[in-house]
Amino acid sequence: MKACLLLLLAVPVLYASATKAQQESQPAALPGSGGSLRREACANCHDEIWKGYANNPHSSEAIMHAGEGMTCNSCHGPGKDHAGDSGDAAKIFDPGKSTAKEVDDNCMSCHAGSHSNSERSRHREGNVSCISCHSIHAAGEPKNLLKMTQPQLCYQCHDNVKAQFALPIRHKVEEGLMQCTDCHDPHSVPAQNALGASARQILMCVKCHTDTAGPFVYEHAEVKVEGCTGCHVQHGGSNPRLLNRSNVNTICLQCHLPSPIFTTSLPSRPAHTPATQDKPCTLCHSSIHGSNSSAVFFLSEQEEGGRTF
Repeated sequence: MKACLLLLLAVPVLYASATKAQQESQPAALPGSGGSLRREACANCHDEIWKGYANNPHSSEAIMHAGEGMTCNSCHGPGKDHAGDSGDAAKIFDPGKSTAKEVDDNCMSCHAGSHSNSERSRHREGNVSCISCHSIHAAGEPKNLLKMTQPQLCYQCHDNVKAQFALPIRHKVEEGLMQCTDCHDPHSVPAQNALGASARQILMCVKCHTDTAGPFVYEHAEVKVEGCTGCHVQHGGSNPRLLNRSNVNTICLQCHLPSPIFTTSLPSRPAHTPATQDKPCTLCHSSIHGSNSSAVFFLSEQEEGGRTF
């Protein structure tokens, strides 16, 4: 009886040892994985990709995909048939030969939580896929597996913006103090882009321009309706404070022109509307983004006392 019990206890140990030996002699097969390959097997043919991949975020065994650590099969599909048929590309998912939608759908199987709106983004609309910007097999640099650092990566498509950053007054992107993604979310829907809805646009700008954040008792309607770009250009220009007109009064007169009210023939705007050659409107209406003390955006006495000219 005792001998039988010892034999029963030994069976699992012997089975585990045999299984381990079999795996080591055939490292390409993953038990129960339905035709998947070990990453080491892929390296036999794809050595140039395998080099440095150990430092890639995707290579971490802590990342779980379909119940196992992240492997080549997680993105490219089961590779056993591909490897067994002299590397037939038709038997593996090749992002380089797939449509932008197919590539993005593949990536979103893991990244949908962090980029839930990417399917409706401007980049998706333009058939710009994840691998257009990201180098999936890179060794972890530059940041977020981008193919190159910003802004050079963005300039590949947005060369018109590159010219704007060469103008005398500009956001400090070329100097490395800012990045394109500080203001623009490449994975967002158009209305959430910094150049879209005014509310979203204001949130982007006040991250740095905190003095204009508000809320104010007296809001400037133009700011709420048009957003910052009603008066300012985004990237670079030739005018101080990135104004979209060289003359401040010209900007104000776009909205504040006297116009008769049909029933009374009285002006609906202040009668002292200045001409473009007059002193700037902001000389008096200094709190132009909003005020807590003046409905016409004058500085308060306290603010006036601390003002420098």
